[in-house]
Amino acid sequence: MKIKYYIVLFLLLSLGSCKKYLETEPADFIDPKDYYETEEHLRFARAGVYHILGTSGLWGSNANYLFAWQGDEGYYNRPTPPTGPMFYNYSTGDAYNNNLWSTLYNGINRANVVLANLDKNPGISQAVRDVIRGEMYFLRGYFYSVLATNYGGVPLKLTATSSIVEVDIARSTLKETYDQVVKDMEAAEPLVPGITSLGYGGAISKSAVRGMLARVNLYMAGEPLKDKTRYTEVIKWSKKVIDDAEAAHALNPSYSQIFINLVADKYDIKESIWEAEFWGNGTDASLNETTNMGYINGPSSVASSANGTAVAYFNITSKFYNAFEPGDNRKWWSTVHFGYPAVATSPKTMSALPANEGVKAQMKPGKWRREFEVVAPKTTVTPTNVPLLRFADILLMYAEADNEVNGTPSATAIEYVNRVRKRSWSTGVKSVTVTNGGAGYTTAPTVTFSAGVGGATATGTAVISGGRVTAINLSRDLTAVLFNVEGKYTSVPTVTITGGGGTGATATAAINLLTDAELTPAQTASKAAFLEVIQNERFRELNYEGLRKADLLRWGIFFPVMQDIADRLAIEVPTTPFFSQIFRNVERKHQFMPIPSSETSTNQLMVQNPFW
Repeated sequence: MKIKYYIVLFLLLSLGSCKKYLETEPADFIDPKDYYETEEHLRFARAGVYHILGTSGLWGSNANYLFAWQGDEGYYNRPTPPTGPMFYNYSTGDAYNNNLWSTLYNGINRANVVLANLDKNPGISQAVRDVIRGEMYFLRGYFYSVLATNYGGVPLKLTATSSIVEVDIARSTLKETYDQVVKDMEAAEPLVPGITSLGYGGAISKSAVRGMLARVNLYMAGEPLKDKTRYTEVIKWSKKVIDDAEAAHALNPSYSQIFINLVADKYDIKESIWEAEFWGNGTDASLNETTNMGYINGPSSVASSANGTAVAYFNITSKFYNAFEPGDNRKWWSTVHFGYPAVATSPKTMSALPANEGVKAQMKPGKWRREFEVVAPKTTVTPTNVPLLRFADILLMYAEADNEVNGTPSATAIEYVNRVRKRSWSTGVKSVTVTNGGAGYTTAPTVTFSAGVGGATATGTAVISGGRVTAINLSRDLTAVLFNVEGKYTSVPTVTITGGGGTGATATAAINLLTDAELTPAQTASKAAFLEVIQNERFRELNYEGLRKADLLRWGIFFPVMQDIADRLAIEVPTTPFFSQIFRNVERKHQFMPIPSSETSTNQLMVQNPFW
């Protein structure tokens, strides 16, 4: 189910509205004094607030540039020295910055308008009004939470704007801003439906509210607010999601499938709890809400009916590539070891493992792959839903907060982290050793592995030299979900070598074990060791989902981490010095973005962030 939009003009309040498909289309102009009289009106206005999530100022475009590319995961790779927040080279008049600020306040005002008019007609079902009330409280809280994370304390506007002179509002403190976020979200929690009854992740459910309350409290517990009492709130709200028997949240058994579902317009409410919704391809303005997810940050692709166009504006860092342990198959989905063909009917071109750190630092992120889109033709915009909250994040937030409260990791916290790791861990063949090369081989013999679990069987080819088998290489996975066709096994498979004109060759296989994913005693020996585990696990699991900078900031390690990446890139890619300069540009002022000049010039009570 998608929340689809038509745009309507409203007098004075400027509430551009949206709705699900209805039997009648709205008029071009509606006077607010005649509006909010029917349930249809309320649902129409409700969708106008949801619409803010998908505008170009937020997840339709800007957020995909800003939030996922201001940390150590990757960087913008354009060939000329650029400006903008994602390069840490911009001013208070920057368009990205201004659009983010104005979009969020537009969403806040829309929510305020709906809340102010929600009970205008008490004849409308109380149940309907209460659900919408909860959604408006939550969305207002969410918009303020994004402002707080990126700007610090901001003006709190809790009533609808009714005059163009209502512009001078002083900033609240960061604590006051976050307190309002918590107040709004907690007010929303009893009013919105459970996610099972809702049936999809594009609207607000109890699970979404609870999970976001966990995240907001986690941000409050860390830098710069450092309210350590909030860790108990993180535990409370994340546990409500984890223990909800009706919702029965669970990790999707396939890491790659999470993102294939998002691209292919399929819901998975067990794992993907809340999503910003998109659909269409931009060819019909009245039936589209599109994003640039996959177009700007996916594997490079020329236009083709199979794969769509992807300009691949971003590279990963070598630090990100090296963060994955052997056996962690998230690596092969999150990084690109293949090339899309120019001809749609041709297979992918498989790439070798990177030869050095410089090659790693110029590879592309692989999480958002347009080949799985179901809307044709595939244009320069995409219908990919953006994940705003996943169950894996809930498990990791609980584990982090539990560690902070207890001063050492509990068995439950360790189990939750292991659960996330095991979901994506290989149980396939990791190596093949030739134990006897045999003799007399004139052509490469056939290599067969005994059957794997569920038909997932490894395949490989033999290498011969001097009539002997000298090596057996696993076949490449031509779908590029994994690196090799490694199969899935619960015990070591038998390797059989036949044909090729020779005899006597034998080989044995070694497999990855699911228990290899479990944390070691050293990793759980102390609070500090376990925190480092969680920091790395969030790096791998939640890469390019818009959370990394906020994580680095709340841990108090953002500035040294960014300087480390600058030093790495200066060595790894010396021929393109502005790559490292992006990270070298980071200063203390970049803890927060600047209040846009458009705001400081009109709001006489506004105070700019430090150092801007």
